[in-house]
Amino acid sequence: MHVILLGPPGVGKGTQGVLLAEGRVWERLVTGDLLRQARAEGTLLGQEAQRFMDAGELVPDNVVIGMVREKLTAKPAGARVVFDGFPRTSAQASGLSLMLGELGMKIDQVVVLEAEDEPLVQRIAGRRSCPRCGAAYNVFLAPPAEEGVCNIDGFALQHRRDDQPETVQHRLDVYRDQTAPVIDYYEASGARVHHVDGDQSVEGVQAAVVAALGVG
Repeated sequence: MHVILLGPPGVGKGTQGVLLAEGRVWERLVTGDLLRQARAEGTLLGQEAQRFMDAGELVPDNVVIGMVREKLTAKPAGARVVFDGFPRTSAQASGLSLMLGELGMKIDQVVVLEAEDEPLVQRIAGRRSCPRCGAAYNVFLAPPAEEGVCNIDGFALQHRRDDQPETVQHRLDVYRDQTAPVIDYYEASGARVHHVDGDQSVEGVQAAVVAALGVG
């Protein structure tokens, strides 16, 4: 079984992907990890991706899908994969389907984690981290004892530039523009598409995801 996890930034795809793979013979596949691994190992696709990145350009879909193909063909028959946040566009979805078809595989189910913008902006824009010890906080959900200061070592907390509220809102808008057609694509393809409320506890979301997929 091959499953795709989709959802806006901050909805918890990564956490749910890890939990879904734990204790099961599944592998969570994140294209960013594949890119880093291919570059570190100096594979042909990794070198090609590096050329685009060095030029400040996006890595083309065919290169990314080529890396996914390499990963899948190295796995034993019948292996299960959780695609975490990929594909992000209709073009990627079409390319992935074509490649999987060539390997005699397909996407069986898609889980779409959903939440309103306000809690997502709070989750992301509220994040703060300590540059010394790495401790993480959220000014809305889990603030430090003293504003702007790490509880552990007293260092000033940092706020990432891409976690600024206006940047987060832009990321959410891009997600809606690019991913809504992906959801439509899979609904039309015959894959089972499940919509799950992502604005609940981690345990609650995981229970809903497991129930939707019927994997126990």
